[in-house]
Amino acid sequence: MPQTPPFSAMFDSSGYNRNLYQSAEDSCGGLYYHDNNLLSGSLEALIQHLVPNVDYYPDNQMRKIAPKILQLLTEWTETFPYDFRDERMMRNLKDLAHRIASGEETYRKNVQQMMQCLIRKLAALSQYEEVLAKIGSTSADRLTVLKTKPQSIQRDVTTVCSDPYTLAQQLTHIELERLNYIGPEEFVQAFVQKDPLDNDKSCYTERKKTRNLEAYVEWFNRLSYLVATEICMPVKKKHRARMIEYFIDVARECFNIGNFNSLMAIISGMNMSPVSRLKKTWAKVKTAKFDVLEHQMDPSSNFYNYRTALRGAAQRSLTAHSSREKIVIPFFSLLIKDIYFLNEGCANRLPNGHVNFEKFWELAKQVSEFMTWKQVECPFERDRKILQYLLTVPVFSEDALYLASYESEGPENHVEKDRWKSLRSSLLGRV
Repeated sequence: MPQTPPFSAMFDSSGYNRNLYQSAEDSCGGLYYHDNNLLSGSLEALIQHLVPNVDYYPDNQMRKIAPKILQLLTEWTETFPYDFRDERMMRNLKDLAHRIASGEETYRKNVQQMMQCLIRKLAALSQYEEVLAKIGSTSADRLTVLKTKPQSIQRDVTTVCSDPYTLAQQLTHIELERLNYIGPEEFVQAFVQKDPLDNDKSCYTERKKTRNLEAYVEWFNRLSYLVATEICMPVKKKHRARMIEYFIDVARECFNIGNFNSLMAIISGMNMSPVSRLKKTWAKVKTAKFDVLEHQMDPSSNFYNYRTALRGAAQRSLTAHSSREKIVIPFFSLLIKDIYFLNEGCANRLPNGHVNFEKFWELAKQVSEFMTWKQVECPFERDRKILQYLLTVPVFSEDALYLASYESEGPENHVEKDRWKSLRSSLLGRV
């Protein structure tokens, strides 16, 4: 998969920086503005700008500044609730909330509402992480199951859900649920290992807390392997071909819904070598619809076709008349890569030592757009049996996929024959 071009090319010194230095008339106290947006400034000027003074607060009584502090705390706890899993943060929040609540009755009610909302969010997060851990502990290699359970009585996905459109809807349930638990701070913690404004100072003393982001990436990989497993499992060629056509229809419906992450996972699973080498099976498949989907997700020109489709889905979401039209689930690995290269490709400080707000505005824009998409409620009815299957059914490892593929359609050359013999010996104990 080609890497996203560095964002530094978008802000080269011949363009962005030159215009910045020509905007001295828009500076105020060492801070530079353009169209009322802060572009840059020294750290000292930023700190000075934020220090309360007689102009900000003519009357420094708590009842005067309480509404502003309460608004800040409310937005903070709603947008970054995971910050308050830290005991020190929660202790400081409660202390400040108590001081605010000791004023007017209105403040007391708002503080109580803010704290209750935060506690509910943190409790839901803990429950979700417990479910993830439980799912992870029960997963097993499909090959282990096969050794104890004859293939003739093995279930496949079509026995649980024969309708590809329903499966696409259930995949969308999983995608939106897992997206919903990814906090915006996880993007920062995934990439930033040092203080962004001090290369010598460690910013995070604890282990990076990106569990929900990592779990979502793991889900993509699981779905890809699940698709490949379901295709390689059947003994008969016609059944394998039917399974391929089934997943083509699932992928097509994912595209129509706006679920690009599941779409890409399905395509990735169907393009895995153990599946793509099944030439006799693919010969029985009508691939026209699959070719169209592959074209939409073609990585050439920095995923131009996909990005065009994503913009269309995003526009549809903005003018949506129904919950279904609001759904936008991006190809997550590419979103992560875009944010990574934006972070790495642009300097945190400008040559004059000012903080590069242009970069941070762009980062905030991308993460904010994602935050809007992840808050959409899934409009489809949940089917617990299908969801349980998708999340917990054992899947083949890469070696097991190759073995199943060779068992279905024999090796074509000496390299494949040697690998087949090795896999039969190591996985099945046969020679």
